[in-house]
Amino acid sequence: MDLHTVETFRAAGADLSLARGETWVAGGTWLFSEPQPGVHGLVDLTALGWPAWEERPTGVTIGATCTIAELVEHAEASALPALAVARSCAESLVMSTKIWGAATVGGNVCLALPAGAMTSLLAGLGATAVVRGTAGERREPVADLVRGVRRTSLGSGEVVRSFEIDHDVLARPAAVRRFALTDMGRSGGVVIGRPVGDRVVVTITGATRRPWVLDVDRGSVDGALDRIDPWYDDPHGAPDWRRAQTRRCVHEILDELS
Repeated sequence: MDLHTVETFRAAGADLSLARGETWVAGGTWLFSEPQPGVHGLVDLTALGWPAWEERPTGVTIGATCTIAELVEHAEASALPALAVARSCAESLVMSTKIWGAATVGGNVCLALPAGAMTSLLAGLGATAVVRGTAGERREPVADLVRGVRRTSLGSGEVVRSFEIDHDVLARPAAVRRFALTDMGRSGGVVIGRPVGDRVVVTITGATRRPWVLDVDRGSVDGALDRIDPWYDDPHGAPDWRRAQTRRCVHEILDELS
């Protein structure tokens, strides 16, 4: 939709500063989907030319302006075991091919919606967000960056530059489960599991207001799930249904990774 309040559009500068009333834009798929009455200027992050994907011996770095389509393409080409779940996570966010080609990984995470597909993937694989702002650079796990529905830890003028995933995580298999009220409906929950020693790190998104990360085995999993509170409640699923479906998915993942 047309954003009638927007008066200026400019490329982002190296200092990553925002003037009053300005906001970042990259893919813009959410930004242009509804009115933004408080926004008077757009600052284009894609002008900074951040690489979409970089592989190093220590792991993979995914640029915040990497599109979802680019991420899936690179993930599948890499043949890294954990990234076999990338397409399933991307497909959990029901969207058109056009959106896949424009929506960015950073935008999806920073929007901080429970059903955010890239939040599911990156939190599930233990990714770290590299955050830049006028005060410098800091790092924070994606699972901690997203604090609630439409809430993140980002301060004024801060922007996510990239996401880092360690090679030790990528070199091992991961498992994913998704559930929804209808086959083509918004996710009621997404669960990702990855083995760490004789235990499994399970990350729950969609069914909760923020990512929940559980380090469990068969003996501790049910107790850990019982401590989750609150479960998310919206038209895409009631809390008791989300709780039951999540428990089923977690046990299936434990069976798969055992």
